[in-house]
This record gives sequence, C-alpha cells and structure tokens, in this order.
Amino acid sequence: MSLRPRSGEQVPSLTAQIARASNPAGTTAMWVRDRLDGLWCDEDFAGCYPRDGRPGLSPAQLATVCVLQFLLGLSDRQAAEAVRCRIDFKYALAMELDDPGFHHSVLADFRERLAQDDRTDRLLDLALAHLKEAGLVRERTTQRTDSTHVLAAVRDLTRLELVTEAVRAALEEVARTAGHLLVGLVDEDWGRRYGRPVRLGKNPTRPKTRILAAGNDACRLLERLHHHGPGHRPGPQAEALRQIVVQNYYRDAAGRLRWRTADDVRVSNL
Repeated sequence: MSLRPRSGEQVPSLTAQIARASNPAGTTAMWVRDRLDGLWCDEDFAGCYPRDGRPGLSPAQLATVCVLQFLLGLSDRQAAEAVRCRIDFKYALAMELDDPGFHHSVLADFRERLAQDDRTDRLLDLALAHLKEAGLVRERTTQRTDSTHVLAAVRDLTRLELVTEAVRAALEEVARTAGHLLVGLVDEDWGRRYGRPVRLGKNPTRPKTRILAAGNDACRLLERLHHHGPGHRPGPQAEALRQIVVQNYYRDAAGRLRWRTADDVRVSNL
C-alpha cells in the first residue's frame, strides 16, 4: 500500500453547507477543521508508506479520526460508523456526503503502523507545533501528552469490544446447538451484557471493571463447555473465544485473571 497525498483539499461546498445548517454551534469535529485546518497533512506520513503499491487511504484523515475517537470515547466500529454517517465528521475530514468511509479494521492496522519506531512521537510534535501556531498552546505550559497513553486507551476499548462480541457470538452458537449447557449460567445480567451487539457509548463507565468482567464471563462459559459438555464439540465461535481469551488475558501467581498489556507481551517474548 502506497501513499498518494491528497492534502490541501477544501471541504466540499455541499458538505459545509449541510454541516453548518445541522450544527450551527459547531461540534468538536468541526472545531478541529475550522481552527486547525486538520492536524496533519498526508506528506507528514511519507516515511510510513512505501512508494509502490496500490493507493491507500489518506493517513492524515485516519490520524484525525483516531484523535476524534479518543476525544469522544468511540470504539473502532463507532468511529468508522461516525465517518460513514455523521456530517460533522465528513466536514472535519473534507469528505463528500456520499463518501462510504472505510471498514473499522483499517483503524487498528493504521495504529499498528504508527506504533513502529518513533513515529507517534514525531507526529505528536508536529501536532503540537500546529497547535502552538494557532495560539492554542503557550510557552512554559504543559504541551505534551504521552502519545502511547492515547493509543493504549483506544486500543483497550477496541479489545473490550472484541472480547464482549466474542462472548455474545459464542453464547448464540451454544444456544443454537446445545442450549441446555447454558442453564444455570446465563441469567438476566448476562442477557443485558450480551443480548445485543455491544455499544460502548461515548464514555464507557468503569472500563477496567468491564474488561475483567467480560474476561471472567468468557472463562466461565469456556469452563462450562469443557466440564459439562463432554459430548459437545465446540463450534468455531467458541474456539475463537478461547483464542481471544488467551491473547488478551492471563492468570497471575494467585490465579487471578489479568488483562494483558504491551509490557506483558514484551516480557513474554524475552
């Protein structure tokens, strides 16, 4: 995938007209476009992409989506949906109203690309310089936010959504093939948590608690399938849940379930 710069594009007139009519007071996304004209340009990402290959999505747009995603507390799915459906997001990204956006998995791939070497720090420095030029950051004040903290916060919400959706899919699979195994396990609380596709909301409450709760639910479901269903062969959704639990959790020395972090991954690779 190669970079084809598209920086300097103006907000399409129809997008601007409808965004202003729909949001006369403006929104956070519109403020980013109006006050900063975007935080980056595509040329700032030249070192992140090869020269050859099929053209990729605008990295400046994707980076702006990641910033708005963090500010508004959106998961990857919700951020991609906002790009597809929200007029103020299309305004911030200088997109036509009929632009279909992109698949939510693009954001995770983009963050992984930025996490290499010192790319995030360099881009953060460029954004801070832009904020300073706009008069939004003064000298002798705290000008730096740890970029790894921003990435980690968004990544945790994405992983929480993944685990929760995996539990829901496995429950639906077992309900279709061996519903008796869920008797005594699934109650009203489980119905509220997994009865419909997960929506983390603008600012999820107690995300760390929910991360561990989803992990414990997943482990209880997998243990039930292992101990109480010897004649039941787990389906693909249950197997996927098992793999997701292994990838995202571990047991400490006391046997307590823990959320895997980047530090845990580095230590395990030593």
